[in-house]
Amino acid sequence: MLLRGIELLCKSDEEFNRLIAPNQKKIISLLNRYIKEIELFNPAYGLVGAENTEELIIKHILDSLAPAGIISRLLASEKNPKIADIGSGAGLPGIPLAAALPSCSFTLIERMSRRAGFLHNTKAVLALDNIIVEETQLEKTATSRFDLITFRAFKPLEPKLLKTLLKTCSEKGIIAAYKGKKEKIKEEMKPLQEMTIKWEAIPCKVPFLDEERHLLVIRN
Repeated sequence: MLLRGIELLCKSDEEFNRLIAPNQKKIISLLNRYIKEIELFNPAYGLVGAENTEELIIKHILDSLAPAGIISRLLASEKNPKIADIGSGAGLPGIPLAAALPSCSFTLIERMSRRAGFLHNTKAVLALDNIIVEETQLEKTATSRFDLITFRAFKPLEPKLLKTLLKTCSEKGIIAAYKGKKEKIKEEMKPLQEMTIKWEAIPCKVPFLDEERHLLVIRN
């Protein structure tokens, strides 16, 4: 299912195909090892909500990968972009994105010790050298400003959080939040209108998932 899902993403997005196709076997092998690590630790750590491997692949791995082409295009003008995954938890979306975007540096920010420990262990098992793990909160991160900040199933945006996110972005930094229905995004953004921010919700189809998904993009 993972292979078929990635093939469908390659067909639907030329940039995704450009990123994945040359190293598809390596990336799939990496993601399969990652899936095993999640399944090993999930019963004790409560990392993700998934009843079986198929649900884990669709709702978490493919969902995390689906906007990789969009993110690559957003960062096209940056050299060696720095990306933060805040509230990373099990490493979603950071670890799948790090596998797909090896030229980007990822900082996985997780304040819970147990989950940060899982991320350190998984980094070692997968031998991913383009990620670092910080057991902290976003505003206390030791890393300098990020070109892109992403998060998934983190928390709704509100003025205080958005100001913190924008402060942690580089001058031309981007916030790219994983979201669901367009109407819910519009409702979430209403209280932020007074900040006169520019945002767009980019549709993002996840293979085998019959749910509306968008990448909410906010520019600094």
